[in-house]
Amino acid sequence: MIKVKNVKTIDVNDWDELVSKTYNKIYSFQQQDGCRERATFYISIPDKDNDHNMNDTIPEVINGSIMGVKFKKWLERDVKQPLSNSDYLSLFWTRNFYPDIQTVANDLYEKGLIEAGDYIINIDW
Repeated sequence: MIKVKNVKTIDVNDWDELVSKTYNKIYSFQQQDGCRERATFYISIPDKDNDHNMNDTIPEVINGSIMGVKFKKWLERDVKQPLSNSDYLSLFWTRNFYPDIQTVANDLYEKGLIEAGDYIINIDW
């Protein structure tokens, strides 16, 4: 007999809304890592995160090659803090200034906002 595994599906828009509302930050998972294609992203919650490999600081550049910051740095920055060289604050947050998704998922789990388990985030637009 074939073994099957139940996996819960989350629409990327629902994920973004939960993250944005929980932390009061600009957030778009699809825009991260150079803009994700239509696909599914698998995640187990809770699980080991990658926060230790994230940056402490990044240049304030839209679509720059350096992306992702430590969760603590993301939480500390005021979403209204202007950029030094651009008016595209929203794009900076969604494409460059974002935390590791597993770290966010683990924190949401610890806050009781998502159950433990295996999930697929359905990325579509």
